[in-house]
Amino acid sequence: MKLRTKIQLFTSIFMLVLILLINTSIYFLFYKNSVDSEIKELAEQTVTIVSTINNNPDIPPTELLKAFLPADGMIRVFPKEGDPLVHTKTKEYIDLPGSYSKTEKREVITINGKRFATVSKPIIWNTGDVVTIQMTKELVSLSENMRILIYVLSIASVMIIIPIVIAGNILARFLLLPIKSLISTMKENMKHGKWKKIKVKNRSKDELHEMEETFNDMIDYLKENYEMQEIFVSDASHELKTPISIIKSYAQLLARRGKDNPELIHESVEAIGTEADRMQKLVEQLLALAKNKEVLHQEKINLSELLEDTIGVFARAYHREIPFQREKALFVNANRDQLKQVFYILIDNALKYSEEQVDVSIDEIGNNVVVQVIDYGTGIPNSEQERIFERFYRVDKARSRNTGGTGLGLAIANTIITAHGGTLSVTSKLGEGSTFSVILPAFDE
Repeated sequence: MKLRTKIQLFTSIFMLVLILLINTSIYFLFYKNSVDSEIKELAEQTVTIVSTINNNPDIPPTELLKAFLPADGMIRVFPKEGDPLVHTKTKEYIDLPGSYSKTEKREVITINGKRFATVSKPIIWNTGDVVTIQMTKELVSLSENMRILIYVLSIASVMIIIPIVIAGNILARFLLLPIKSLISTMKENMKHGKWKKIKVKNRSKDELHEMEETFNDMIDYLKENYEMQEIFVSDASHELKTPISIIKSYAQLLARRGKDNPELIHESVEAIGTEADRMQKLVEQLLALAKNKEVLHQEKINLSELLEDTIGVFARAYHREIPFQREKALFVNANRDQLKQVFYILIDNALKYSEEQVDVSIDEIGNNVVVQVIDYGTGIPNSEQERIFERFYRVDKARSRNTGGTGLGLAIANTIITAHGGTLSVTSKLGEGSTFSVILPAFDE
């Protein structure tokens, strides 16, 4: 069953039950008030009869009773013993129930579908005996009025139900229009792989408006997360290129010269094992960054030693000279694997973008440790230097075309350094090369 049908059925049935309850209450309230009015009027007539009998002792009571006889009722006098004295214009009322009573009674009885109001009152008869005078009246006008009331309430109910059904249909359309739009947009997004949003209409700030805005916010959130997943895949593939290239270089070296050089075999196997371990750690690191985690485990690191190890790997793999200038061992509080990844990125970029010598230096300035990676390549224009740390941004020069980079490495390096409370910057001149500077807080004992 569709939601629209459910809304119409619910509103119609609910209002029908409500109308029945209201009509029933009106019916019984009208009936009670009418009956009470009839009995009160009959009781007043009975009091008048008793008063008239008492005030006119010279007139026979039976004659006085005839004067008060109702057209649609009767008056009976019940002695304590014997047959009652009956006055009526219609013989069919004679068989109505009645009896002697010492107390006043007021009641409504129904006989053969007809309603009768009766009032019984004990009085002293002219003989000196106590008798009960009972006045009975058929409620003819009440029955007719109740039938008319039923007709009126039925017609009124129908006149109320019809607008309610129409209003329920309009309400269902109003409520379901944004829901249908939502369903249609979701199906289109799933079918065509789009990120389409709902057009939010200018209506009151109700729940439907909130639903539409929430759906659009959800689309933005899903789109952002989807793009982040794509970025993550690109990051992973980009960062795995370097260790794979090193492993491939050593494998080719083994294929050419490994049989006649046992020392080369040992060096190559060790390097391949090291790079395989780094690949594993790199994957774990990227997973941690993808989950938006901060720096993982921090420890005291000899940054000078870490740089020396990293430079050695690249120098052997690429057969390039990479001078390293240092005065003493300098320490920082950081995650070893993440920092190592940063310097892999910087040194790898320097080697790719420069055929000349690459220099690496480390120094202590104030409370900071400064590492510089210098290449003597083509350089970066001033207008581009502020954007090279953006994801996927590549300088539109031979620098990027020749290397085929994706523009992810520096973005990852900048993210890691920022998470460590440091900064990564660049200074460059066209035709002279570039200097990448990493500034990290020195280890505080």
